[in-house]
Amino acid sequence: MAGQRIDIMDIKQLIQLKLKGLSNRKVAQALGVSRNTVNAYVKAFEKHGQSYQQLHALSEVELARLFPQTDTKDEQRYQQLAKYFPTFAKELRKTGCTLQTLWAGYLTEHPDGYRYTQFVHYFNHWANKTKASGILHHKAGEKLFIDFAGNPLSWVDRNTGEVHPAQVFVAVLPASQYTYVQATASQKREDVVRAITECMSWLGGVTKAIVADNMKAVVSKGHKYAPLINKTLKDLALYYGCVIDPTRPYHPKDKALVEGAVQLVYQRIYYPLSGHTFFSLEELNHAIRELVQTYNDYRFYNRATTRRQQFVELEQSALAPLPPTRYHLRYYKRAKVQKISHIYLGVDKNYYSVPHRFVGCYVEVQYTADVVEIFYESERIAHHKRSRQAGTYTTVGTHMPSAHQAYSDWNPERFAQRARRIGCYTQRYITRLIDQYDYPEIGYKQAQGILALAKQNSPERVEAACTRAMAGYRASYRTIVNILTHHLDQAGQTELTLENHIPEHDNIRGETHYK
Repeated sequence: MAGQRIDIMDIKQLIQLKLKGLSNRKVAQALGVSRNTVNAYVKAFEKHGQSYQQLHALSEVELARLFPQTDTKDEQRYQQLAKYFPTFAKELRKTGCTLQTLWAGYLTEHPDGYRYTQFVHYFNHWANKTKASGILHHKAGEKLFIDFAGNPLSWVDRNTGEVHPAQVFVAVLPASQYTYVQATASQKREDVVRAITECMSWLGGVTKAIVADNMKAVVSKGHKYAPLINKTLKDLALYYGCVIDPTRPYHPKDKALVEGAVQLVYQRIYYPLSGHTFFSLEELNHAIRELVQTYNDYRFYNRATTRRQQFVELEQSALAPLPPTRYHLRYYKRAKVQKISHIYLGVDKNYYSVPHRFVGCYVEVQYTADVVEIFYESERIAHHKRSRQAGTYTTVGTHMPSAHQAYSDWNPERFAQRARRIGCYTQRYITRLIDQYDYPEIGYKQAQGILALAKQNSPERVEAACTRAMAGYRASYRTIVNILTHHLDQAGQTELTLENHIPEHDNIRGETHYK
């Protein structure tokens, strides 16, 4: 397909916007791509003979097969072109000069440069951004501007007296200037997503676009022309059926409205709160919500109306309906499927199984507060309930290799033979470790770790540690590491039992106390 390529999330957003009846030009503006790119995808949709409803029902895997992804543009080639833009702008003021002429000269010097359509698109994009901006007339329900106030508020821990700063999230609907304010623990991605979802619920609907500053929680890689939105915010936008539209760096006029709202928030909310002390973030937000209600009911200086009246009359009906449930924050990680058919999720320090045929492959791990999903080339290959207990293995039996299938060098006999070289207790401990799992492959990695400890310490110390650990309830690599770290293998004691672990003490009640 000719034209600029966009990723799967953007294709899904394109389909959503077309379902809402937006023109190709409006879709292009919302996605930040050229109209020719949108035209090309619309023609491709027609060629496939499926309606937008049918396309919207397709999974990301099915869409990826219809529209294979490639890089959107070559950054080096673009920068090579962009350096000519100021010269082109001057030349175009001369009589008889056209973009066609300039493109021909550019192509003579750079034969592998952009074709004419992309050449014109990128130049016009640059030229439009360099023009002086006039007064903006915003349409109802089109955008939600978000930003953080520069100065934080605070709350005090009642028990310790510690003062905790609270960041202040501000959101404005530009057509009515209806304003939402919320205190958050930080400006991290989790708090930004939570603030946006609570703002959507408070408004009772969704705008077509969320216009955000180039904050780290929104933009994973800044760029003057095409900033890269992080996957979590893209996922949120897909869920709510809108788009994320970052403002341009160093262009304060792009977010003048929300910055003006922040100044008013200082006057109408910060100052009334300045004489009060709050003992939790929830208590602070309760006070903010009361003041925001009053703030939105203030009559405009030069108009006989309020922000709330304008919202009810102009914008409320223009908002898209909310999804039936609130968005759950989704995280994205890249992981390699280990030889034991599991991936490691570092945030919880535990393991999740993957079908054995993907061993050695790199996969994408997507997880929420409740579930962990694993994808390979956009196809979900595993789904688990999230576990918060460190060191656990969450395993689906069908993911493991068949009973008769053995690793080339990983099997119980092989590990027992290697452990025997260290000592008989090491052999017994490792055999016990592997046997305690339904799937011995899970124990192999821990066994490998115990054997490696003999290189870092000495075979004698590892044998002594395994001797001591045999008295424990369950075998594990971590137990041996703890014994060696604290030199308990040199203490000449057996594993501590409940009886000798609790010391005698006058305050401990005896058995006669409960008669």
